Amino acid sequence: MACVFTTLAIIGMFFISPVLIPPTLLLFFQILSFQQGKILEKLGICNDLTILRVALDGIPPWRDYKLLIKDLTVYEVPLRIYQPKSPPTGKRRGILYFHGGAGTFGSISKQWASFIFQLLSQRTTLNSNSCMLLIPACPQYRLAPEHPYPGQYFDCLNATLYFMRNLEEYHVDPGLIIISGDSCGANFATVICQILLNDRDLPKVRAQVLLYPGLQGLDFHLPSYQQNASVPLLSQKMVIYFCFRYLNRKPTVWKNVLQNCHVPESMRQKYKNWVSADLIPDEFKIRGYIPPKPASYKPEVHEAVKEILGITFSPLLAEDSIICQLPESYIVTCEFDVLRDDGLLYKKRLEDNGVQVTWYHSENGFHGILAFFGYGIFSFLSGNKIMDSIVNYINSL
Repeated sequence: MACVFTTLAIIGMFFISPVLIPPTLLLFFQILSFQQGKILEKLGICNDLTILRVALDGIPPWRDYKLLIKDLTVYEVPLRIYQPKSPPTGKRRGILYFHGGAGTFGSISKQWASFIFQLLSQRTTLNSNSCMLLIPACPQYRLAPEHPYPGQYFDCLNATLYFMRNLEEYHVDPGLIIISGDSCGANFATVICQILLNDRDLPKVRAQVLLYPGLQGLDFHLPSYQQNASVPLLSQKMVIYFCFRYLNRKPTVWKNVLQNCHVPESMRQKYKNWVSADLIPDEFKIRGYIPPKPASYKPEVHEAVKEILGITFSPLLAEDSIICQLPESYIVTCEFDVLRDDGLLYKKRLEDNGVQVTWYHSENGFHGILAFFGYGIFSFLSGNKIMDSIVNYINSL
């Protein structure tokens, strides 16, 4: 499977737009890391994610002297809290941020992805006088496959509960709590917002900020999956691969999952009004979309990955009675992203249930574009615009 990824990446480099060459190169080295990891795994030395984690652990965190940065551990969850050094003139916004990484890599300590998340956090903190709290599943704790699903959700929930119960310590306005994340972190943020609806003793979440979220495992043939199947940083096959690694399962039936053979017909019918290419606006099908032939349901495939059809893994499938209670939402989607349609479908579900949604669509963006934010000439104008839009939205609350 890794060989397939490598071949696609190499071929793709000669045909994609120049703007996507840097992420394609990164995808190539990412895939190369997986291949090396596979060899080491067969030798019994380490698993296939180890090399990737080591590669992403090379850049130390950047510290901004305008900020107080506090590391602590609560309920066994490592946290990093950012606060302006200047004395508060009033109550601040509180932002909980869950980073991406497919639940299998990324941290708040040294890793490359974390470095960018910190830049995002610090820019938001300085511009909006917020207390920024990053809540990742760290490499030494609760990363899959060593700590499989759903451990990451419990970590995020426990850290959120700690923060919401200690707002006074950080001078946070209980009416201005924002829960956010990118990619799988946006999935975590979505689930936490849904869970918190059941706790009436906690402050109500003011808004959820979701950056190119992955929200469902029902349909891997939506238009965005077809159009962006080989676009970096996240290909269609990579999504399936990370699902298996996250669940600590061997990818023996990955081709069947790619064809949606894991979904019982009863579920297809139940959720067709929530997850369907028919719900995607026509302007997002201009680049091409061919309705797939219905796949034959295979019970053994369903059994292998049935967790991805659960409400926790696929919060897009939550009932209307839950969706209608969710807070005001900000959603970022990128045109060149396999997960684009997850965001579009969730936007529609929220709006259909009376939830106010602010939507930002990056026409030239790709999945993980904010990972390049702050890298000078390697930054993308589209990423900078997304950042400005996020900050403006938070400032408007």
